[in-house]
Amino acid sequence: MLRDAVRALAEAKIAPHAAAVDEEARFPREALDALTANDLHAVHVPEEYGGAGADALATVIVIEEVARVCASSSLIPAVNKLGSLPVILSGSEELKKKYMTPLAKGDGMFSYCLSEPDAGSDAAGMKTKAVRDGDFWVLNGVKRWITNAGESEYYTVMAVTDPAKRSKGISAFVVEKSDEGVSFGAPEKKLGIKGSPTREVYLDNVRIPADRMIGEEGTGFATAMKTLDHTRITIAAQALGIAQGALDYAKGYVKERKQFGKPIADFQGIQFMLADMAMKIEAARQLTYAAAAKSQRVDSDLTFQGAAAKCFASDVAMEVTTDAVQLLGGYGYTRDYPVERMMRDAKITQIYEGTNQVQRIVMARNLP
Repeated sequence: MLRDAVRALAEAKIAPHAAAVDEEARFPREALDALTANDLHAVHVPEEYGGAGADALATVIVIEEVARVCASSSLIPAVNKLGSLPVILSGSEELKKKYMTPLAKGDGMFSYCLSEPDAGSDAAGMKTKAVRDGDFWVLNGVKRWITNAGESEYYTVMAVTDPAKRSKGISAFVVEKSDEGVSFGAPEKKLGIKGSPTREVYLDNVRIPADRMIGEEGTGFATAMKTLDHTRITIAAQALGIAQGALDYAKGYVKERKQFGKPIADFQGIQFMLADMAMKIEAARQLTYAAAAKSQRVDSDLTFQGAAAKCFASDVAMEVTTDAVQLLGGYGYTRDYPVERMMRDAKITQIYEGTNQVQRIVMARNLP
């Protein structure tokens, strides 16, 4: 029922704008409005804060179905989870009430600020600092590659509070867009997901109350890593949706396209490609849904399974979308058809929330 409802909404309210959102590189306002109106913008927020209280699998299905028609729009529910999960996992009850309530209502999105110009895969090498000043913390630094920066109201920011302790000297904070000293760089000019702004976040003597620290001092990096164990599965879901959308479009196209006097779907070479695409998508789906169930239960092998789902599904998405372009031939290479957009969008799923090379390191270190 959930899948049917999200699919109907996505096809009616999000799909019609997907090409324009990509072409104009603009934020998908229509998608945000539609998702918010139907309580699908942040389904993971617990019921006690006014949220839908969706479990990890339901959240995955929402993201998958939105990504099937527009990858940029699927980052609304995905990044709202990424940005707010540190608060849910480690924040005080007061902090949860303060920020989960407006998120659930749709009064503001949440972004996640971990990466920096010189700290990507090596996130512990960050330089953004937070210095205690009485009942306040003062933050200075630059965060890079921040999804939905400038659109979100709230930001989970990782900053160094004790440089001598490396990863154990990093703490997490909630920063608000309206805080004095917060500003944003120009949107990055990207290959794909053009409807989701990616910008730098500048923190220039940003003074925030001490109670906006998430968890204890020095626990920020551990919270950031724990968050990624759960949210990598949402990237697997996004990749899965992109791949499914590409297969669905290609399947319809090959039945219509005639060459040598018959639909190209009648040719065995084409049938084998479609069979391989469908098989790989199904394998990715099973891995992703199983990882979502593990995320919900917080199983001991979650770190491995989350990395495996994200790595496998994103590799499948890149492969399937590339094949979809091939199946459409010259048309697939034009912007008149959606598969070239899907191919461009798929690429980022192999890169963000930890590159697939990093996922393999994570898996190797956590072999079941």
